[in-house]
Amino acid sequence: MFDRVNWDRVQEATLETLYMSSISVVITFILGIILGLVLFLTSKGNIWESKLVNGVVAAVVNIFRSIPFVILIVLLIPFTRAIMDTIIGANAALPALIIGAAPFYARMVEIALREIDKGVLEAARSMGAKTSEIIWKVLLPESMPALVSGITVTAIAVVSYTAMAGFVGAGGLGNLAFLDGFQRNNWQVTFVSTIVILIIVFVIQIIGDYITAKLDKR
Repeated sequence: MFDRVNWDRVQEATLETLYMSSISVVITFILGIILGLVLFLTSKGNIWESKLVNGVVAAVVNIFRSIPFVILIVLLIPFTRAIMDTIIGANAALPALIIGAAPFYARMVEIALREIDKGVLEAARSMGAKTSEIIWKVLLPESMPALVSGITVTAIAVVSYTAMAGFVGAGGLGNLAFLDGFQRNNWQVTFVSTIVILIIVFVIQIIGDYITAKLDKR
């Protein structure tokens, strides 16, 4: 059974997928929160209200969130080559993964922040809290369960992005399934790659649900 599967290659591809996913998710979490905070705080009636800034950031987020990931990879080839000095391999996939996922997560962050009770914000502002204090002591703690839930969904999307990136030489399980599986007509490799990706997704979902439940005090 599965005698046509090179398990060392599967292990290597799995590690590449985990590497691309973990780096991308960490950076996406940071950038997404920053972008989401800017979208929220510059919206009408909030601390940094600015129609111009909000409009520009929202436009950038909407544009990159709307571009299909495969097309985004192609569009970013010159940028990727400039900063990574290559367009092949796991590292070369990182710019596209981050640029594709961060705007997606930023909208989730904005939605999570909008769900915070306005009374809590007004109370903090009336007590003279600084913007930094409002962000660190009110906005982020109050929205943390939703933020974790959102990054869980985003992480799963990133895993699927890595699979698509594999089709253009980024490495990982997607690359393994395409080159060793599809192109060589080896269904065993394709099947094993799919199962491993599903396991990664299930583990991410379980961990995300557990942390969200722990953080949710309701």
